[in-house]
This record gives sequence, C-alpha cells and structure tokens, in this order.
Amino acid sequence: MKTTRLFLCLVAFLSATFAENPADAEELVHFESAPVKLSPFRISKAREQGEILSQPQGTPLLGYLSRPRGDGPFPAVVVLHGCEGMRLSVKELWPKRLISWGYVVLVVDSFTTRDIKDTCQGHLPDRVFDAYGALSFLSKQSFVDIRRVALMGFSTGGTATLEGTKIEGNEQLMDQKFRAAVAYYPLCAATQGDATVPILILTGDRDNWSPADRCRKRLSNLSDDSPPIELNVYKGTYHDFDAPEFKVGRKVLGHIEKYNPDAAAKSIRSVRTFLQSYLSN
Repeated sequence: MKTTRLFLCLVAFLSATFAENPADAEELVHFESAPVKLSPFRISKAREQGEILSQPQGTPLLGYLSRPRGDGPFPAVVVLHGCEGMRLSVKELWPKRLISWGYVVLVVDSFTTRDIKDTCQGHLPDRVFDAYGALSFLSKQSFVDIRRVALMGFSTGGTATLEGTKIEGNEQLMDQKFRAAVAYYPLCAATQGDATVPILILTGDRDNWSPADRCRKRLSNLSDDSPPIELNVYKGTYHDFDAPEFKVGRKVLGHIEKYNPDAAAKSIRSVRTFLQSYLSN
C-alpha cells in the first residue's frame, strides 16, 4: 500500500511539473510553404487583358518544432537541411543546442511531402518559399516573438538561406521577414551583392563543393548600405565540417565531407554570438 501511494504521488508530481514546464522534445507539425505571390506587374497586366488569375497555393510540408521550457515569447530559428535530407546533426544536434541557448527551433522537412529522397544529383525545389512558410507558421504561435526569428541553412539549405535574404528577391513579397541569417557552407552567388538582413557565412577553405572564393567575391560587391555579411573561412576544413556523423569522412560526387571538431567548435561559438547580437531584443 505504501509503495502504491508513493508511486501515485510521484506520478502526480511529474504531471504537475511537466504541465507547468512544457517539454522541449520535438513535435511533428504540418504547415505549407509560402505561396508564390504574383508581382504587382503581373496582376496589372492580367487586369488589362481581362485574365482571371487563380489564387496561389503553398506546398504541404512537415516540420520538427522544439522549444525551451516556459511560456515565452522566445526568439526562434528556422532550419533548412541540405540536399541529403534530414541528417542527425541538423534534425537533432542543432535543435538541442539552439534550445539550450533559449530559441524555439523549427526544422523544415522539404522532401517527405514531395516524395524526394535527396537532391544532390537532381533538381531542387524553390525552398525559399518553404522558409517563409515556416516563418508564417511561427507567427501564429504565442510562444514565439516573430520580430526575432533567424533563418539558418546547411549546404543547399544555406544556399536557399542566401537566396531568401537577398535584395530584390522573393523576400520583398513576404508578409513576415527574418531578422538575421546563418549559412553553413552555402554555394554563394559571386555577383549577388547586398542582403536584406545581417548574415553569417561559415565554410571551409578545402570545400570544393561550396568554394569560399565565391563568397569572398560576393562580399566585395556589397554596397555601403547593405546589412553586414560576416564570412568565417576555416583552414584545412571540408564540407559538413560541423557534422560529427562524418568523423571518418566520405566522398560524395567527388566532394569530401568531413567533420572537423576544432572548426565546428569555433563556428558554434560564432553562431551563438551572432544570434545573440541580432535576436537579443
């Protein structure tokens, strides 16, 4: 009898504790990519020609939502995976790290609902709209401070991050805006120029999949009015250097992917400082 009472008391205590402090475990959520909005020019031309335009629709997506304990509202980070899909470090390690720093995290799964296995050798969907669909989803959550949300991407997700925060890109058509962006080993567009938000780019000098020189050339094209773009290039470092699942290293389509613990640690510190600088208030 005493054992039963103790067990019931323990259950009651744990239930009350978790009711007051929501678990930070990931939750599978459903949302849509932002619809491809029509430009004012396209709308005006349709009116001139008497054309009836259909309402644009988004693509159904899945996401993994994690949050710190408490009611918030918290700053948040939207995460975009690379061409291989939802690897361990993107789906689990980075969210746990970001939660410990006080951020809500939404990792966007761009492949499952599109029945895509990987896009390393094929066509990529326009994932900029996935990122802004995730931002729209977060804007409806009471525990998120929608004024303080960053976009963070890895490899092709990093490239989409840069595409989604460039001057005169699709960002100008979106209702909500990101506050800052982090891109791990993206393929920079050397002629892209200015950004719409502060950006941190992290890459390796031996990465021949996402050459650092292209990022350096982009920075050389920035105007005096552009938000800052910080480029950290780590010596002796390859693609996926932050991912401990690649400790042994591997070659994919002629490109080396290999974990570098020293570069990973330095980059993690840089990301934390960068997010604190731009999402603190």
